[in-house]
Amino acid sequence: MSIFKQHLLDKIYNKNAVIGIYGLGYVGLPLAMRFAECGFKVVGFDIDQAKIDSIKRGKTYIKHIPDDQVETLVDNQFEGTTDFSLTQDVDVVIICVPTPLDDKRDPDLSFVINTLDSALPFLREGQLLSLESTTYPGTTEEVLLPKIESRGFSIGEDYFLVYSPEREDPGNSKFNTHNIPKVCGGHTANCMTLGKALYEQAIATVVEVSSTQVAEFTKILENIHRAVNIGLVNEMKIVADKMGIDIHEVIKAASTKPFGFTPYYPGPGLGGHCIPIDPFYLTWKARQYGIDTRFIELAGEVNTNMPNWVVSKVAGALEVREKSLEHSKILLLGIAYKKNVDDMRETPSAELIKLLSEKGATVDYSDPHVASFPKMRRYNFRLDSVKLTRAKIASYDCVLIATDHDDFDYELIIKNAQLVVDTRGRYTEPRENLVKA
Repeated sequence: MSIFKQHLLDKIYNKNAVIGIYGLGYVGLPLAMRFAECGFKVVGFDIDQAKIDSIKRGKTYIKHIPDDQVETLVDNQFEGTTDFSLTQDVDVVIICVPTPLDDKRDPDLSFVINTLDSALPFLREGQLLSLESTTYPGTTEEVLLPKIESRGFSIGEDYFLVYSPEREDPGNSKFNTHNIPKVCGGHTANCMTLGKALYEQAIATVVEVSSTQVAEFTKILENIHRAVNIGLVNEMKIVADKMGIDIHEVIKAASTKPFGFTPYYPGPGLGGHCIPIDPFYLTWKARQYGIDTRFIELAGEVNTNMPNWVVSKVAGALEVREKSLEHSKILLLGIAYKKNVDDMRETPSAELIKLLSEKGATVDYSDPHVASFPKMRRYNFRLDSVKLTRAKIASYDCVLIATDHDDFDYELIIKNAQLVVDTRGRYTEPRENLVKA
């Protein structure tokens, strides 16, 4: 038995192991909080000093995580830092950084690679490294493993490597870091033993799989399943619309079947870090094996085109009222990618604002969770959230519901708006000023 394995195993079971979390965003911060809650000392690494400073002040920067939970994190001996040399002081390295697509829709692993490269000189014998960032099957073995071995380590003997994909769902009150089952795959049996032991200290159920590749594929499959089914229901929405049928009523009726049907809901496009991006990681990898992933690519085309379809519905609804989109004032409701959170990652609302503005419309937005439109990689709108009043709502030619936050007063909106275009099926009864999209 590896003496390094046994030493780290003892530290984990005794909760003397120091946990390093690399990336303090929507995945890393909740994970840091969970390990700290379980009695571990946690060191949080991030290149954004503002996040570190915010945590030190006990202030949150993620809407669904309240200040008091951040204060508790600080009280639990949490240390936040931008100094990667402190990697030498941790026993566990957990990487939770973004894995976006580049301009060609190919995997962009720069955040993972840069994080590992920053920590690499300070890795030491006896550590466990876990990658949680969603990625294509083979990343752990093909990208991380050679870099770690370049330090002279023997993986499975004096250094340990696992892949355990994040499964966070921001704003979900039922499932959280503690009770969402954790898939984990190790490079060797020793690696797996340590990975399982680590996550069992903080997470109710750990699902062991035979390899890092299986764990990587598992996360990709989960998100492809959702992307393809959302693409299907978005296409069905277009068909139903042409037939004058409310797709939300259809879904509600179909959901009464107690077997064989799982409801998915249409919208103005896909948002969030996972579903719009992760399927294309497998598409890219599959091409290396000469395989075309037609379902993934077709679903991607349908979902990517939804903002264009919504804009066409807005234009058509205005034309019926003898108005031109080019000179109209549009109020877009909800710019977060899902309701009741402040998460802007890959939000289709940004594309809606871009498309509407390009067609000559004046666009404002209202979102109770996002006070000012943040600067994004592809979008930079200088907009602040509009407060909803009767007079304000009535002043717009069209109110476009993009994200149906529960905080909106929908009766106030429908009673005072000249026109409401609803992309989320929030309104169930027909109204003269209502158009479904």
